[in-house]
Amino acid sequence: MFFSRKLKKIKNLNHCFFSRKNGFSKGIYKSLNCGRGSKDYKKNIINNLNFVALKLKVKKEKLILMHQTHSAKVVEIKKDNLKKKIIADAMVTKMKGVALGVVTADCVPIILYDIKNDIIGCIHAGWKGAFSDIIKKTIFKFKNLNSNNKIYASIGPCIGKKSYEVDFQFYKKFVKKSVKNKKYFSKKNKHKKLFNLRRFVADKLYELEVKFDHVNHDTFREKTNFFSYRRSCKLKHNDYGRCISAVSLK
Repeated sequence: MFFSRKLKKIKNLNHCFFSRKNGFSKGIYKSLNCGRGSKDYKKNIINNLNFVALKLKVKKEKLILMHQTHSAKVVEIKKDNLKKKIIADAMVTKMKGVALGVVTADCVPIILYDIKNDIIGCIHAGWKGAFSDIIKKTIFKFKNLNSNNKIYASIGPCIGKKSYEVDFQFYKKFVKKSVKNKKYFSKKNKHKKLFNLRRFVADKLYELEVKFDHVNHDTFREKTNFFSYRRSCKLKHNDYGRCISAVSLK
């Protein structure tokens, strides 16, 4: 379990970037796999999510997860959609006693809190979502709810720069959008570059004048602490687990 130093100090907030430990799953999913889209036994996933709800001090039915599609869609959670399937990659809410959760396995989980207005949010920021401005759209959603705000964010564990190999086609996609994006890449060899996803995401928040801290861990390298899609692919596993990051208002 990992925490933002800043968010940890806020009395009416519960949050956590959960590791893969302290769960019920076995094998490649050992042990706190919260990926409902994985091939893990449903019973294990339910037990894992119940554990998370307990830690966040919310009822199990009030732990809200998204069906994530690497989109730029942001949804506000209210009473009328609380029990519905949420297809999005970011959520915000004013509701107390509700936990918003994001699952990741190398992508960036971001937890947000509007200190002035008691609004929470979470973002699933893989490269596709970040590239498509999921972060900007989430901040705009906060501002639509109340323009007089003070938003603080925490960027959670994700794949580190030294672990994130990409090809030149990937690199060219970013540079085509903006030459400034060159700074997020370094050379690995003749055929590969290394991409700094964490810095790319952090700069998006910085440009939006959102203050933030880092829970800086490399999900690919820290195999005892985190699930990793890339590591699972290298090990030729047929699936992979997902870690959860969540936040709730007391």
